[in-house]
Amino acid sequence: MPYIPHTEEDTRSMLATIGVRSIDELFREIPDDLRLKRPLDVPSALDEAQLYSHLKELSERNVDLTKTTCFLGAGIYDRYVPSTVGAVLSRGEFLTAYTPYQPELSQGYLQTIYEFQTMVAELYGMDVANASMYDGPTAMAEAAVMAHGLRGRDKVVVSRAVHPHYRQVLETYCWSLGVEVVELAADSGATTGFAGLDEASACLVVQTPNFFGVVEDLAAARAAADAAGAMLVVVADPTAAALLPTPGSFGADIVVGEGQPLGIPMGYGGPMAGLFACKREYVRSIPGRIVGRTHDAAGRSGFTMTLRTREQDIRREKATSNICTNEALMALAATVYMTSVGKNGVRRVAEDTVRNTQYAISVLTKAGGRLKFAGKVFGEFVLSLPKPAAVVRDALLDHGVLAGLPLGPYYPGMEDDLLVAVTETRTKAQIDHYAACLAEVLK
Repeated sequence: MPYIPHTEEDTRSMLATIGVRSIDELFREIPDDLRLKRPLDVPSALDEAQLYSHLKELSERNVDLTKTTCFLGAGIYDRYVPSTVGAVLSRGEFLTAYTPYQPELSQGYLQTIYEFQTMVAELYGMDVANASMYDGPTAMAEAAVMAHGLRGRDKVVVSRAVHPHYRQVLETYCWSLGVEVVELAADSGATTGFAGLDEASACLVVQTPNFFGVVEDLAAARAAADAAGAMLVVVADPTAAALLPTPGSFGADIVVGEGQPLGIPMGYGGPMAGLFACKREYVRSIPGRIVGRTHDAAGRSGFTMTLRTREQDIRREKATSNICTNEALMALAATVYMTSVGKNGVRRVAEDTVRNTQYAISVLTKAGGRLKFAGKVFGEFVLSLPKPAAVVRDALLDHGVLAGLPLGPYYPGMEDDLLVAVTETRTKAQIDHYAACLAEVLK
């Protein structure tokens, strides 16, 4: 029996009040051919054992990484997650999605956030990092909004080599604020020109390694931003940052990124953890929250919520962001990962990634692909194929190879280009298998 407390008379009265004759009329915007005109075909109830068996059967229809070898990246990567991460995350004391209310009562949680902030800041070579954002795209958009507020300018300039989904989120944020977004060409696979960046620009946004895996020239980006009086926002892969010169060493004002490669499973695209770091001079405009270390009246050290810029905590007109919390559990996963692997371990992950990537380039180009962009790459590269990339991807799936991301839907004219990702977890045998299957598919 449905739980609908309204009588028929109640329903008629409410419909009359809003000026419609029937409940169906409320859904008139939905095209008629999409509306179901019969009862839902819901099977009868199952007991627990039958339900488990049914769900197992459904789940086996999915293509997952137990059945395929993953060369798909584009922002989410198949990296090794130490068992310590799951062991700590599953403890009841930590099992919450957000920072607990009355946070000072949760000293253990605040300590993990403090350590997360410290490690992110060190990884990016920046002065300070916040407690995390929802994900990489929202972190980048918040960085642009922060630059808009600090510079008082209404234009944001972003490279087309920045992840397309990140740019979509940026467009959404800026549209709501009336901020213009100008995109820079990246036809060579990297940002080579900065026309469009001028004294009306609040910031320049580049990504390194960019969406095509190419390492950007951050020195040139810094110089271009300085010439325009704009801030430099860098979207940086945290694993690559362990090996490459840090964005902070190039004078980046704000550095953001996706924390998923740091011990967070791929899932089906989430949950994630956005990374956000900046120079000390901008700390009072940082979105989200910051946990600090202090001591109590008795001199005992402890941790406290130090800064929150949300509009519910301070006057609305002085708020710099409406981000209300952080991705505490995913940030904890990243903290446990970085602690377990260690500074040298993260660097080794990056080195193995480079080694595997270069080997994959060598064998896949011999198998019939062509490296599209000549720049230095990290963990990812674009392979031009003699056939549509989507066709090749589908054919390789039959061989148990998740070959990569066809770029045509994101960059018109690149229908034959495939974005291939290689992490530290790929073996020589797996890469060789990919190359052998590719050669067969391209015959």
